[in-house]
Amino acid sequence: MTADVRGTRRLSLPSILVFSAGSLPVAALATAIFVYLPPYFASHLGVSLTSIGAAWAIVRMIDLVVDPAIGLLMDRTRTSYGRYRVWLVAGAPILMAGVYALFMAPAHFSTLYLIAWMLVMYLGQSMLALSHAAWAAVLATNYHERSRVFGILAAVGICGAISVMVFPLFATDTGWAVRAMGWSVLIATPFVVGLTAWRTPERINQDHQTDIVGLRDYWLIAKRPEVMRLFLAQMSLTLGPGWMSALYMFFFTQALGFSQGIATWLLIIYIVAGVVGAPVTGRVATHLGKHRTLMLTTTAYSLGLCCIIFVVKGNFWTAMPIMVWCGFMAAGFDLMIRAMMADVGDEVRLEQGKERISLLYAITTLASKLASAFAIALTFPLLAYLGFDPAEGAKNTADAIYSLSWAYLAGPIVFVMLGGACFYGWKLDAQKHAGIRSELEARDALYEEAPIIESVSASPAIPVLVTAAMPDDAETLTPDQNTVSPADRSAAE
Repeated sequence: MTADVRGTRRLSLPSILVFSAGSLPVAALATAIFVYLPPYFASHLGVSLTSIGAAWAIVRMIDLVVDPAIGLLMDRTRTSYGRYRVWLVAGAPILMAGVYALFMAPAHFSTLYLIAWMLVMYLGQSMLALSHAAWAAVLATNYHERSRVFGILAAVGICGAISVMVFPLFATDTGWAVRAMGWSVLIATPFVVGLTAWRTPERINQDHQTDIVGLRDYWLIAKRPEVMRLFLAQMSLTLGPGWMSALYMFFFTQALGFSQGIATWLLIIYIVAGVVGAPVTGRVATHLGKHRTLMLTTTAYSLGLCCIIFVVKGNFWTAMPIMVWCGFMAAGFDLMIRAMMADVGDEVRLEQGKERISLLYAITTLASKLASAFAIALTFPLLAYLGFDPAEGAKNTADAIYSLSWAYLAGPIVFVMLGGACFYGWKLDAQKHAGIRSELEARDALYEEAPIIESVSASPAIPVLVTAAMPDDAETLTPDQNTVSPADRSAAE
């Protein structure tokens, strides 16, 4: 157990790493879905660009109601196994079913097939992502501790994305590489999700208000200026890099003259830079504040992306520094938004007397999914309109390549800068949040302490329900320290 100069206790690094394992399937899919899957459908399986774009848009429109509904149900869940643990475990097989159907898809499949299985995959992805993010907000409650924890979580997630990137490097066939990505996620998911659920304690915050919450209460949450800013920022900061990811392989192979193997290496470098960029961004945020750090990184990212015009065609060494710079800066986008939404969740709980963090994260997840859909729905039909042919071996005109280049650069720069601008005048800083936490802790002390669902011991496979005092900023102990073993329980009896 360690404490910083402000006297707040810190989560141990082993505890954070064990908890982070649950985010790996979603993180691994993020790159594969947007960088490799749509081009694979179009060039290898013979599905039209328009059908792919339309399917992505339709699925995201359906997600308008799915994610908030999951958030509402999650906030109301109370079981002896915990609140977020049960959702995390339940989402794993659903995600796996969707991954199998999409990554092992037959040639020339229908648009209906794509829509149906994308809905399944994204349902499982939502359950995993929402439960894991909300659980993280409960584990880390201090303003600056959240920057540290979410920075480490982001770095681990980036490692998950890198893990599936090795397959295109050694594959001579695109189909084999994509299927290998799918199988790696299918094999790893039950193990990493099981590890997090088994070894991470869960604290359930007590509700201070017993009245039934109506639609007006949810509307008050949705229209909060902080929530609206975070929603718009999440959309912008997902759409910008997502736009770039959707066009990445086309731009780097046909406009910059790289082979798919070299383009994949550059993408890995971009992602690996985030392993360092994420925790460094979290560290910087403990000094500058989350909102100022996010404004800084979005500006630096956009300036770096402008430098892509100086890359010598086919020259790896001129492209590499730009990829390192942009990957380093982009790593902080999502983690800062998640950390700031956790702060907003404390403010909402203080005002309404009920836990609403799952719903709040559903709002940002919804924004991310909408932006991801628009990244595909806008860019692929745009390429078709500009006369770009994505088929393997196709010879595109100089005008089509020129249009591809401008499309690749303009979208990300505009949207990323818009995302940073959302935080001009942000008020929920460290000082204000400290006052909110102080009031919450004083009120929590008047109620029965929240139950702590201990990590699930190896035998029997039932979590121990312990009611004990645990300050909101207290360290979550490692599983070996806080798991009550069957032998200890028998001795106590």
